[in-house]
Amino acid sequence: MEFSYFNDALLSFLHSSPTPFHATDSMRNALLKEGFVELLEEDNWVIEEGGRYFVTRNESSLIAFTTPQLSFSQSGWRMIGAHTDSPCLKLKPNAQVDRFGYHQLGVEVYGGVLLHTWLDRDLSIAGRVTLKTRSGDIVSRLVDFKDPIAVVPNLAIHLNRQANEGFSVNPQEEILPILCGAENDFDLHTLLISQLQKQYTDLDIDVILDFELSLYDTQPAALVGLHKEYICSARLDNLLSCYVGLQALLSSDLQRPSLLICTDHEEIGSLSACGANGPFLDDVLRRLTPNPELYVQAIQRSMLVSADNAHGLHPNYAHKHDKNHAPAINKGAVIKVNANQRYATNSETASIYRDIAAEENYQVQCFVVRSDMACGSTIGPITSGEIGVPTIDIGLPTFGMHSIRELAGSRDAYGLYKVLTRFTQREKLMTR
Repeated sequence: MEFSYFNDALLSFLHSSPTPFHATDSMRNALLKEGFVELLEEDNWVIEEGGRYFVTRNESSLIAFTTPQLSFSQSGWRMIGAHTDSPCLKLKPNAQVDRFGYHQLGVEVYGGVLLHTWLDRDLSIAGRVTLKTRSGDIVSRLVDFKDPIAVVPNLAIHLNRQANEGFSVNPQEEILPILCGAENDFDLHTLLISQLQKQYTDLDIDVILDFELSLYDTQPAALVGLHKEYICSARLDNLLSCYVGLQALLSSDLQRPSLLICTDHEEIGSLSACGANGPFLDDVLRRLTPNPELYVQAIQRSMLVSADNAHGLHPNYAHKHDKNHAPAINKGAVIKVNANQRYATNSETASIYRDIAAEENYQVQCFVVRSDMACGSTIGPITSGEIGVPTIDIGLPTFGMHSIRELAGSRDAYGLYKVLTRFTQREKLMTR
């Protein structure tokens, strides 16, 4: 895949994936188009040599894998991991709020949101709705309003003279989006039914039972900068890695068993049935290698590249970095290291990655958080701790992580795609 097409498709993927449900659906459609077979967890699986398969859980997490050979205990897996969720504002169950002449929505903060970045943005609503049809079936459908239908206006500086001296947002009172004036009739369930009928013309809806809906910024992803050297978008953390991992899997030469896992709920700790701290990956791998002895052998001959974003050196806040570990945008992916195992990287997995990157003439950077600052984490140590697979945590340098709109390098993602494609083809990892 050439560079320009890669980035064009990346922008399209970001824009079409406003929620983890939509991101998983986007990946599902891409896999089906390339001939992957969808498996259902409740069915018996028949896995064939030379096959390509995928399975989803909760419609928000996905595992895709190739089986050029079935002796997994001898070959191991080349695994790439990422997460589908991003910090956002989610609608509360009883979301409708009517006050002071406006119809608003009650929202709950999901993950570590930079709240002030959600002010004065053109917002829409997307997610999953579960309903009952007139024939008595309970079904779920994805919904996306696409149009900007909500906004959280800022408070004028005239009413908050200290705004530029330090500003906080109260998530209960000050982040509720406005939908319309009270002179207009408004009922959320009626609105959802209307939108679902637009998207699914054959859907005979009786009643809305429940929903999982999020707000999102309608501004499309874009290449920005004087020379288009940056990608500016919502949800780069971590749809950027989902897309790179997907393209690497699709470009693998089917010589080694490869696996992509993209899980939900990383931003809130990953402890769920479809999160990295849940049983999803272990359930899939044990169905493929049910013998306990062979399963352990397969895991120890495998390696996971956990791909999440990394903190690039921000020129306006350089003091926030250890000067010897300050990654630059468009200078290559970052190996993330932490002595307290907030990242799962060790010297061996880092060496394997460095060697593969060198084969692609791809630069490697390193990030260690300042010793006087707390370190974040990701799915790497969680997955490694759950199943014991040797793991490296890497990420693409990013500015504004957890903002409604983040910034990364337009050259970094393509370079990582080339390295991860080579990783899926790597025959030997380490000599023991």
